[in-house]
Amino acid sequence: MIKISDLAKNKVIELMSTDGYNPVEDFIRVGVKSGGCSGLSYDLKFDKKTTEDDKMFEDKNIKIVVDKKSFLYLIGTTLEYSGGLNGTGFVFSNPNANRTCGCGESFSL
Repeated sequence: MIKISDLAKNKVIELMSTDGYNPVEDFIRVGVKSGGCSGLSYDLKFDKKTTEDDKMFEDKNIKIVVDKKSFLYLIGTTLEYSGGLNGTGFVFSNPNANRTCGCGESFSL
């Protein structure tokens, strides 16, 4: 399961609405791809269509979709939002990551 913090939820609703997505019907697609300074990087976007390889979760009334391959890397992850001095954006709190890069956009297991 993937969770979302309250601050991230509010930012998702704001950004989805701005980008023409409906936060009630549409969802966040979270994935993992090869790349980044630690070997794997996170992929995050809004989407409207699922595939048969997707798993859907809902936390705080936000739908989150992950493809089956990425799911293994993301079990127990929380999507957070940081608006601090070190940068603004979504941050993944992934208990499966053994090492992360300084910017938090990539990880290794």
